[in-house]
Amino acid sequence: MTQMAKALLVDDRRENLMALEAILQGLPVQSVAVESGEAALKQLLVDDFAVILLDAQMPDMDGFETASHIKRRERTRHVPIIFLTAADRDAQLALRGYQVGAVDYLTKPFDPWVLRAKVSVFVELWVKTRQLAAQSDLVRERDTQWRRLTDAVDEATTLLRSDEPGARDRAVELIEQARWGNTS
Repeated sequence: MTQMAKALLVDDRRENLMALEAILQGLPVQSVAVESGEAALKQLLVDDFAVILLDAQMPDMDGFETASHIKRRERTRHVPIIFLTAADRDAQLALRGYQVGAVDYLTKPFDPWVLRAKVSVFVELWVKTRQLAAQSDLVRERDTQWRRLTDAVDEATTLLRSDEPGARDRAVELIEQARWGNTS
């Protein structure tokens, strides 16, 4: 069963979170809304996210500090962060956002269709990454099975070439065990 991608929405204002949830409605992503940087960091301990939409200006821990913590953690450093802010188009704030690891920095009011498109791209990348990881696991599993069968055939061949009593039966047993994954 495929896990649905999640977007972490972080804003200290509930109405902004509700607006973001409405913007993302209909996309193949589950929104998880929290009202502080601390809550975001806690949520990142228990869930995996395709993208984080992060308010730059919040009381206590602002978005920049939150992003800095996110990027320091091995488990979360790869999660793309899009900063959202009501601040004027201050180039220094945008630069600061990019310096702490953001992939984008949008000022309000922003076009909701642009945000949807950006989130869609990160969700698609997240899904493709999960698919590649699953395929990689399958290849590793098949490679292990192939090595086990090859080793069993080599050992069985050696037994069949020997003059040991019962070598034929032991060779057949080795191949059958390897084929069905029963190693002894």
